[in-house]
Amino acid sequence: MASSSEVSNSGWRPKLILASASPRRLALLQQAGIEPDALLPADVDETPLKNESAKELAKRLARSKAEVARKAARSRDDLKDSYILSADTVVVVGKRVLPKAEVVDEAAGCLRLLSGRAHRVYTSVCLITPKDTIRERLVETRVRFKRLSRDEFERYLASGEWRGKAGGYAIQGLAGTFVVKLVGSYSNVVGLPLYEAAALLDGEGYPVRFTWLDAA
Repeated sequence: MASSSEVSNSGWRPKLILASASPRRLALLQQAGIEPDALLPADVDETPLKNESAKELAKRLARSKAEVARKAARSRDDLKDSYILSADTVVVVGKRVLPKAEVVDEAAGCLRLLSGRAHRVYTSVCLITPKDTIRERLVETRVRFKRLSRDEFERYLASGEWRGKAGGYAIQGLAGTFVVKLVGSYSNVVGLPLYEAAALLDGEGYPVRFTWLDAA
């Protein structure tokens, strides 16, 4: 496999698939100058298994998403030699995994647990190379919320920003005002730890900095 510098110098780069429908993950990759050639979101059951830890859940789901996308990509001539990147984010309070809130009662339950407490956010990143090598990274960030007032609680629920978000909040939005302390990767909490994702790609020969000169 050619090195990333050799690929960049040649003016050609391999294709990259993001196995996610998350606009946040796409925006983070674009922030790093990485533009996926296709989005192949994978529909997988995200229900935790019995006695499955938050770390194990994130790793299992990220790999499952990547493998589903690989199957779809390898059947297409235009994508069969692509890199495939996936991720899954899990929010946990103590040992309790919080849902990706879809209804207001779920979001309210999450906020009650998060208010005034510390929690952990795990994101597992999975990369499958064109040669079907699998590489994974698991990243942990610790976050502490302020104690939410009744007005903050009710207005955040009314905003609808929580919908579809792990743990029922989006740190890059209104809920950023709730964060008292964060230890670790901020982009991990948004949904994709950029340092680790870029390192995985770079380590497997994908030209992460291919477009950087164009951005200058």
